[in-house]
Amino acid sequence: MSNELLFLSGFILFIVIILLLDLGLFSKKDAPVSLKQAGLMSFFIVLLSMGFYILLTYYGHHIHNIDTVDRLQEIVAKHKHPIQVNPDNLEHSIMLYDKNLGLEFLTGYLVEYALSVDNIFVILLVFSGFGVAPRNYHRVLFWGIFGAIVMRFLFIFIGAALIQKFEWIMYVFGAFLIYTGIKMFIDRNKDEEIDPQHHPIVKFAQKHFKVHNQFVGNKFFVVVDGIKKMTPLFLVLIIVEATDLIFAVDSIPAIFSITKDPYIVFFSNIFAIIGLRSMFFLLAGIVDKFRFLKIGLAALLAFIGLKMVFHHYLEAIGFGTSESLIVIMSILLISIGTSLLFPEKKAKKA
Repeated sequence: MSNELLFLSGFILFIVIILLLDLGLFSKKDAPVSLKQAGLMSFFIVLLSMGFYILLTYYGHHIHNIDTVDRLQEIVAKHKHPIQVNPDNLEHSIMLYDKNLGLEFLTGYLVEYALSVDNIFVILLVFSGFGVAPRNYHRVLFWGIFGAIVMRFLFIFIGAALIQKFEWIMYVFGAFLIYTGIKMFIDRNKDEEIDPQHHPIVKFAQKHFKVHNQFVGNKFFVVVDGIKKMTPLFLVLIIVEATDLIFAVDSIPAIFSITKDPYIVFFSNIFAIIGLRSMFFLLAGIVDKFRFLKIGLAALLAFIGLKMVFHHYLEAIGFGTSESLIVIMSILLISIGTSLLFPEKKAKKA
């Protein structure tokens, strides 16, 4: 087994252990997740993410089994890392490579984590629209994350293969992100609603499968009169998965603007996803307070799209990963800071 597959297998096993730990230690059966539990788990996941960043910064070259100048030059050219390899100094070149790899992971993680906040808006709408009991939130999100990991894995490695073969796809991704950013800005004040009766997934399920008409605790399936039926909670799970699929169409191309290494794209994506569940419980009650966050996310998508379209020009003037990180952090800090400094005024009651 190659170093890449060995590292990837170990990483996936590590993530499965973390998710099982999350489910077992931080989620009591049939009990809503408290703010304290969500805060502890969020801190734990962020700490793990930063630990992984440090690991890549010092030992990232082991992922692709880089031990010679030729191998280093091959990987740098293949994934278009913005570093200069010195053929006479392998140790220094590897140090530059590892440092850049860690920075790419950190930037991708930050982008994905920020875009996940918009995902929380939609999941909240789904839960409230379907009348899901708070004690069942954690079950839906837990299994939703498992499905999201599988989908992201397929999306990322297929996307990487396409970019390697057809470099012009980067321009398509870039144009799509610019369009998405503009659309998000235009639609930022629209009131979104979820209509359970007319939702396409609900109508499809009712037409082709046996669907029970009410929730049964935290069960996804129930046997009624000898017939196995899916419950509304399972439909909610499918809708959450479909929602993540839609968001993946934005977030995965966004990270490919930062790094072309599919392993780094996958690692940063998955760390952000496993942190989504705990972040949901932290932000569920206050996410509407960040009134300018939608504008910030729209600007973030537009910036990343422009970066993908003009990447050759930006590389020529030395605009690399560290500069992208500064711009991304600035956009997020400004949108969050202005939201806190200028909260939305509530209409006075007559």
